[in-house]
Amino acid sequence: MSWQMKGYGVLLSLFTLSLPAEALEVKINPDNPQLGDTVSVTMETAPNEDKPKVTWGDQSYPVFAVGENQYRALIPTTPLDQSGKVPLTIRGEETVRNFLVWLRDRAFPTQRIWLSGSNNRPATELELNRVADFKKLVTPEQYWNGAFVRPNRGSVSTVFGVRRYYNGEFAEDYYHKGVDYAAGTGSPVVAPANGTVALVGKESEGFHVHGNTIGIDHGQGVLSIFLHLNNINVQEGERVTAGQKIGTVGSTGASTGPHLHWGLYVNGQAIDPSPWRFKGIE
Repeated sequence: MSWQMKGYGVLLSLFTLSLPAEALEVKINPDNPQLGDTVSVTMETAPNEDKPKVTWGDQSYPVFAVGENQYRALIPTTPLDQSGKVPLTIRGEETVRNFLVWLRDRAFPTQRIWLSGSNNRPATELELNRVADFKKLVTPEQYWNGAFVRPNRGSVSTVFGVRRYYNGEFAEDYYHKGVDYAAGTGSPVVAPANGTVALVGKESEGFHVHGNTIGIDHGQGVLSIFLHLNNINVQEGERVTAGQKIGTVGSTGASTGPHLHWGLYVNGQAIDPSPWRFKGIE
């Protein structure tokens, strides 16, 4: 049994069953994650072994090769998760590594939003289904490389994870699933990383809440979505590169004024984009 301490985080390796002991090396980053972080689990196996299986709590996550005998799984955490010790299990062909990862609590601000008239329309079945299908994408290829770029030059008006009251009623299962940038109508929006445009939705076609929408598949379960756009300059299936203009800021859908909402999803869950922007996830 071994302990590893760094900052305020504690990573406990419970036990290892292996033949031989060095057959499965594991690195967890960050080793002191907080709610909203993406946990990157990288693994190195012995030559010719199959890729390991990764379980976080009671949820399994896809594992992808990132080099010779090297693999990675990306684990999302959200403001709605329970903080505390989370069991992490990595199963190789002949090795099982068990850890307890301390997921730190995090305080998120609250915000009161008042919607009326066209801004208070319910989401249509069309937009809900198309966005839900987009969030399920797990493409084997990794398109992104390094830290993501800022999608708009406007100042941040709403940070990730904000809890909200809508028309005076607290949304129990809601948190702000991205970052909002305050910018004027027509301000350029750029792709934060390489990827494939996998979703284009328009307010005129039924995207009443999301407004004009673009979804980019960055590969391996990492997805960006951009809401409330004015113009859309790309088409579904188009490959885009980091920094490429994909549209402009608007106020379509359920929006109280011109701004860009950028949401970043990992394996179906909205996570904090900030670490991807400033540090990158490898």
